[in-house]
Amino acid sequence: MGAKYRDCSLSLLFPTYVLLCLFPSQYCNETYNITQFKAVSIGQTIVSPNQKFELGFFSPNNSRNQYIGIWYKGVSPLTVVWVANRENPLPATDSLASLVIGSNGNLELTDGNHISVWSTNVSASSSSSNSSISLLSDKGNLVLKDGTSGEILWQSFDHPGDTFLPDTVLGFNAKTGQSYVLTSWRSYNDPSLGNFVFGISSQRPPQAFIWNNDSTPHWRSGPWDKLKFIGIPEMESSYRSALDIVEDVEKGTTYLAYSNWYNTSTVSKFFISPEGVGKLIVKREGSDYWSTNWEGMKSTCELYGMCGPFGVCKATESPICKCLKGFVPKSYGEWSRGNWTGGCVRRTELLCEKSVSSPPSEEGKKDGFLKMGMMKLPDFHEYLSFASADDCNIWCMNNCSCIAYAYVNGIGCLVWSKALIDIQEFSIGGQDLFLRVADAELVRGQKNKKIIITSLAAVFSSVALGAMALFIHKWRSNKGKIKETSNHFNSIKMTYDLRDTLQFPRQQQDPSDLPIFDFHSILVATNRFNIMNKLGQGGFGPVYKGRLQDGKEIAVKRLSSNSGQGIEEFKNEMILISKLQHRNLVRLLGCCIEKEERLLVYEFMPNKSLDNFIFDRRRREKMTWATRFNIIHGIARGLLYLHRDSYLRVIHRDLKASNILLDEKLNPKISDFGLARIFQGTIDLANTRRFSGYMSPEYAMGGNFSEKSDVFSFGVLILEIVGGRKNTSFNYSDEHQSLIAYAWKLWSEGRGIDLVDKALSNSYCSSEAMTSIHIALLCVQDHPIDRPSMSDVVLMLSNGICHPQPKQPIFIFHRSPRSGDVQLQNTSKCSVDGDTISLVEGR
Repeated sequence: MGAKYRDCSLSLLFPTYVLLCLFPSQYCNETYNITQFKAVSIGQTIVSPNQKFELGFFSPNNSRNQYIGIWYKGVSPLTVVWVANRENPLPATDSLASLVIGSNGNLELTDGNHISVWSTNVSASSSSSNSSISLLSDKGNLVLKDGTSGEILWQSFDHPGDTFLPDTVLGFNAKTGQSYVLTSWRSYNDPSLGNFVFGISSQRPPQAFIWNNDSTPHWRSGPWDKLKFIGIPEMESSYRSALDIVEDVEKGTTYLAYSNWYNTSTVSKFFISPEGVGKLIVKREGSDYWSTNWEGMKSTCELYGMCGPFGVCKATESPICKCLKGFVPKSYGEWSRGNWTGGCVRRTELLCEKSVSSPPSEEGKKDGFLKMGMMKLPDFHEYLSFASADDCNIWCMNNCSCIAYAYVNGIGCLVWSKALIDIQEFSIGGQDLFLRVADAELVRGQKNKKIIITSLAAVFSSVALGAMALFIHKWRSNKGKIKETSNHFNSIKMTYDLRDTLQFPRQQQDPSDLPIFDFHSILVATNRFNIMNKLGQGGFGPVYKGRLQDGKEIAVKRLSSNSGQGIEEFKNEMILISKLQHRNLVRLLGCCIEKEERLLVYEFMPNKSLDNFIFDRRRREKMTWATRFNIIHGIARGLLYLHRDSYLRVIHRDLKASNILLDEKLNPKISDFGLARIFQGTIDLANTRRFSGYMSPEYAMGGNFSEKSDVFSFGVLILEIVGGRKNTSFNYSDEHQSLIAYAWKLWSEGRGIDLVDKALSNSYCSSEAMTSIHIALLCVQDHPIDRPSMSDVVLMLSNGICHPQPKQPIFIFHRSPRSGDVQLQNTSKCSVDGDTISLVEGR
């Protein structure tokens, strides 16, 4: 590495230590270096001058092995960033191991028998056996240096582990063949070399790769455009100051540099997980929790070459793979079975591919280029230094070997001569890719457009003429009922338009997936919305039980008439919501529009909602702990799908026990998700306050919402499920004004298990109960940034490990004795950080 990237402050570390020890301080009790006379033994550590990093012995997740590692000091859970003896662990029972400066001047890890199991291996000519000293810098760099001259003999930054720290570099030296890559742990309990490697390719411009077993591509970032990797559409301006690629042609080096672009109070770390996923996590000052800022492999489409050669992947469609225009599946049999790796082949031979000895007999049959937008450009590009997109086009047109090209701002001209692999179509971002196709394919596309336009014109003309004839006939037969006839005509037209809209995107939505119910059939099914069939009243309207003519039971939500949406908007929302399919979401069966009526038809849940069980003195006894824990798991998985795994980003904003429905086996299903879209993103806060107490402080006080608002509501739900008591069941006369405050008191006194519903007696798993309460208290913390994401919650529920400790909730909810409303109270003068306002949006 160039001296530019060396830790220039190392020569100041030892004098700094001396100065610190001139004053009475807690720091004088810390160890800051290793010398021949001062080793690090079990239970001892060395720390960086400003207490940022710490080095010592550790056992990952209480495994049976121990290692020498570097971690963030004072950060919980223990977050290791580098491991010395990855391949040579010491048994956890070895209590005499130590890290020492050996007689040859090297830094060595020795076991209880004084046998070296790891060493810096600096040659004798480079080391000074009498004066070597090892220090840990505030950047997390372990350095071995000559104590006399200050020359750096060895440093851990030259031997990366699985973590890319700020102020470090990754890359390669083309002249020496030396490379700097990250290598994943084998598992979360085993830091030995795993199956995945993260590094920078030698292409121009370079790309970031994750390779499987050092050779097979697993994930790819797309080329670097001097500001970002263009294959990662999420890389907005906030990322641009964090990453930079520095190339030195003379030295033959290419390095990816990473700096902390937040501030000194924020800790950030990029690492590659044992599963081969790159993750960027951050921990802000005052927070006890790491939050995921970015991670790769969010969808199957990010797996390298998912759709094979000339195939393109789009995560929001089903199936996710399709062939590029002008191509067809190589094997229809494999394609139909969901195996797309064989890719696609051309449907029509290119003019360039035909024999020169038999040129085409007709003029004007040259190959052309089809433009495809919002694409992740394929792998194996070649860079050409053309000044304009026109020059790039002309070169590619005149070279038969060029099968595609793109002109990218910040890069220039990229061309492809090999099979196009690892292509994605994004919903946002991406680049324009120009694909060479035969003239017949260009003509085919134009003909298809003409056919579609002609067909649509004919259909609309027929409908318009038929509707006009019907209208004139009605008008002539009964002029006194023109208004009623007109309304009926509009109703028919709306129904037709709805059917047409739902059938139009054939690749995205099969019309049979979302039937349109006749209003009369809904009236019959619900006995004209008889009050006896009413199941409940939600924030978006009443819900009625119904029975169709085939005997199938349904639940009909009669939406309020104040959504403010037009017919087209409503149709679009139905298509979007119908695509959200998960075992823990209530399934939308169809919809109905009749004049001002807008109805949603759902699957019927025989056990109604969760609140009918856990808040009923007799019925909650039937809910065993296993059932309750399964319900908590199911709600968490459903929310994770809405927040992260669905092609939409959905924030529920009205999560509560009455919106958790139970099927015949008491499996939970979230209802009313996505309906905030229909009501223009609004919820009646006054109404919600009257019955909930699930609202987060930032939402209740300022209307600010995000995914973390749902996390807060989920935390309240967990406490209610575990305790069998409503959050709003506390009165002014109670010692504690909310379930949250009560749970916190028990937790802080070490009596958290006392929260468990007495109806369960002793028939519950105490470890699962404590894990659930722990997670709930993490979720109901005041500040959104302190709450975990739903992916973190699901992980904690699965492995039962909750390292961060929750903070005491400052804001509490309690019920007014006069109005019965749930009100927000602050027990201190602290303010709520409502720093995020999120919308329901497509990804």
